[in-house]
Amino acid sequence: MPTAHVVFATITGNNEDVADIVTEKLSALGCQVTETEISQTDAAEFEQADICVVCAYTYDEGSLPDEGLDFYEDLQTLKLPRKIYGVAGSGDTFYGEYYNTTVDHFEAAFQQTGATRGATSVKINLAPDQAAIDELDHFAEQLVAAVQA
Repeated sequence: MPTAHVVFATITGNNEDVADIVTEKLSALGCQVTETEISQTDAAEFEQADICVVCAYTYDEGSLPDEGLDFYEDLQTLKLPRKIYGVAGSGDTFYGEYYNTTVDHFEAAFQQTGATRGATSVKINLAPDQAAIDELDHFAEQLVAAVQA
């Protein structure tokens, strides 16, 4: 049974919803899943999972969540060559060029670890609607397919 760890950062609750949707689908696909809030998580916990997921918001003009800065910095120092990763996040298109840039930053951080991207990153505008839920379910399916390949 593959293991997965889903880490989220949220202010509005939208990214916790995104994490819950991903966690639920991974579980339904047979994964043993842990879901934690970013400030309560040591990035090294990803070393114990087959699938590593971050769901985080972008603050203001492209800033990472303050409560996730240590996690983000620590993630970049890890070596995760046999891990599958995915990144998703809810944001607000109001911010234009800064829309969901945290997703891109975490994608780059995972690339530095040597982990393998298991799914195309997902950027959701505001709260997840049915189309977003479908996209997140597909995201989870891609992650599981990648770990089983």
